[in-house]
Amino acid sequence: MDFYDDLLLQLLAALGAALFLGNGLALVRRRADARAAATGRARNEGKRSAHQSDEDLTQAPVLRSVVYMVVGLVVMLAAIGSLVA
Repeated sequence: MDFYDDLLLQLLAALGAALFLGNGLALVRRRADARAAATGRARNEGKRSAHQSDEDLTQAPVLRSVVYMVVGLVVMLAAIGSLVA
């Protein structure tokens, strides 16, 4: 393989690992995020910051996070397998 093929595979492995770890962290922090959102709402009733929208989630959805973790794991393992082979 040449340099660019290796670089692309390394970037795919890093992207898959980031997707896997980022969504894993979101699942771990679910309860703390819900608590922070509840106390933040009680303190700031009606007040919204400029970066918040109606679509902001208080917790990470479990099913979506697990699916993204699986996708990230598959991409990471396929890229690492291609690098090793």
